Amino acid sequence: MKTRLIVGLDLPDRTTAEKLVTTLGDSVSFYKIGYQLAFVGGLELARDLLKEGKNVFLDMKLLDIDNTVASGVENIAHMGVTMLTLHAYPKAMRAAVEAAKDSGLCLLGVTVLTSMDDADLRETGYAEGAEALVLRRVAQARDAGMGGVVCSAQEAQKVRALVGSDMAIVTPGIRPAGSAAGDQKRVMTPADAIRAGSSHLVVARPITQAPDPRAVAEAIIAEMRSAIV
Repeated sequence: MKTRLIVGLDLPDRTTAEKLVTTLGDSVSFYKIGYQLAFVGGLELARDLLKEGKNVFLDMKLLDIDNTVASGVENIAHMGVTMLTLHAYPKAMRAAVEAAKDSGLCLLGVTVLTSMDDADLRETGYAEGAEALVLRRVAQARDAGMGGVVCSAQEAQKVRALVGSDMAIVTPGIRPAGSAAGDQKRVMTPADAIRAGSSHLVVARPITQAPDPRAVAEAIIAEMRSAIV
């Protein structure tokens, strides 16, 4: 179950991230690196984590013209990371899948951010609600040959029914019972997310801001394990 918990290193600098990794020790084997850390040494840290046998999820949410997406994916694939995100736009996904062919890189299509709800989508110009947009983009990711999708756990059950057992369903917005939701709007507990069909859970602040991050991570893993017994 350790490989299904992804700890988000959404931290201000590499030193802070390295201290957290040391604190978590062998209790965690999978880390997410996004924009915040990437620009202050996070990509170099990713390489070091890979050398230590950890799995790394680069949360870059790529979106650009096909050639640029393909070139970026090729270079990231050479790093040996486990997962990479791009926005679930059909042309971008098809270009990325072709570029990552035979590399072992799991490409994830980001459907609708967990910080957004129906009202946010209306403001952005979408006529459909979050769930409908998620399911449409999931179908497009499946048809493009993507390795998985990123969605909220609230949609995971319907997404799993749509994609079957092969694709990864990575769900951020995970909050243990009693945790503050913060800026997340579509949240779920670890156990409920696993029961709903999530394959991987991304947890950042409940762990990174905890007085005892290792204890929280181990409790989340135990809760995840209890959901499949």
